[in-house]
Amino acid sequence: MLRVAVVGSGPSGVYTAQGLVQQDPGVRVDVLDRLPCPYGLVRYGVAPDHEKIKSLQNTLRTVLEHERVRFLGGVHIGSGGVPAARLRELYHAVVYCVGAATDRHLGIPGEQLPGSFSATEFVSWYSAHPDAAADSFVLGARSAVVIGVGNVAVDVTRILARGAAELSPTDMPQPALTALTASRVTDIHMVGRRGPAHARFTTKELRELGTLPEAEVIVDPAELALDPAFADPAALPAVPRRNIEVLRGWAGRAPRGAARRIRARFFLRPVELLADGGRVGAVRFERTAPDGRGGVVGTGRYEEIEAQLVLRSVGYRGVPLEGLPFDAERGTVPQSAGRVLRGGAVAPGEYVAGWIKRGPTGVIGTNRPCAKETVTSLLEDAAALVRRELPGDPVDGLRALGVEPVEWAGWQAIERAEAELGASLGRGVVKLPDWESLRAAARGVP
Repeated sequence: MLRVAVVGSGPSGVYTAQGLVQQDPGVRVDVLDRLPCPYGLVRYGVAPDHEKIKSLQNTLRTVLEHERVRFLGGVHIGSGGVPAARLRELYHAVVYCVGAATDRHLGIPGEQLPGSFSATEFVSWYSAHPDAAADSFVLGARSAVVIGVGNVAVDVTRILARGAAELSPTDMPQPALTALTASRVTDIHMVGRRGPAHARFTTKELRELGTLPEAEVIVDPAELALDPAFADPAALPAVPRRNIEVLRGWAGRAPRGAARRIRARFFLRPVELLADGGRVGAVRFERTAPDGRGGVVGTGRYEEIEAQLVLRSVGYRGVPLEGLPFDAERGTVPQSAGRVLRGGAVAPGEYVAGWIKRGPTGVIGTNRPCAKETVTSLLEDAAALVRRELPGDPVDGLRALGVEPVEWAGWQAIERAEAELGASLGRGVVKLPDWESLRAAARGVP
């Protein structure tokens, strides 16, 4: 019987487990996660007001409840946890689906000022990730700048622009809801260094900004016209063409005096975060212009935008996992068709899928074909892998290292605790926001 460990319970990990049990009736899969909760970025990355996307958890749940799949939460692999080499001894094969755990930096002066954060930190806070900083983020802020024009930038812009009545029905943790309810942010600037034709957000996400009951979107038509594609968007692919159409519609609207204003800005490159009283107080941008090759060049003209809160959303990056090779330039594990490469040679029994395999590209569904390729490679190697005798139930091996995994019953106990917390607050399900409460709930401690 082939025993496989999948490290990571987000979409790429669960799709890998699904492919294995569907294609091999003898395989048994343990899905390991550092957190006591499954679903990865579907739980901790999808915005709380996006219930339809979050409902993907139901599909992932079906896989994790399969009779030959076992969820083992609270198992940290790598530095300070279970060594990768030891994990390899406990299973015939290990598939690493650990995503891209950090964010890219701007590399400009002032980036480390208080009040300057990555969008990842902000998302983790309002999504109740137990590693999130206990920061109110919006306290004392009147104006916010979001640097980036992808879907994550749209998400954090939308959350900043929503009112209490819109956020209360979500599973947002109570401390974040309390802080956002008291927020005095009235202006949110979402800024890209290139034009709208190169923005990375999808049209559905973009349009949603225009439906917020307490906010209005402001677009400068002169700024849109700086993009050469603006004059003839018909020549563009479908998504950027539709994006420009949406932005053009907003540019023609008269302001209606909403409580909050979302300002979509383009052709501005951040060059410095400026301090005010020891915190960020403004962002200095250089006006850019198209270079004719899809990029931009600086024009030597500058503009400052007031901001007591700055969120950078300029991409994710994979981080090294102790015991695995790592390509620092690409932020991925070297691989061929999902097989891990060590010194250019295939490492038997070691595989990758998801962002740590291909980089932070694509949408949730992109993980399906990515996982399928890795599963195909693993099953092609299965006959050789199962020749190695395993020491017994891998859970016994983990416990021998002092690790007590949170199994599915523990996760169900967390779900019950979150439902009870929500009921006590007069809300729906409300996430537990810290390690202590999650561990206590998993043990069934009230």
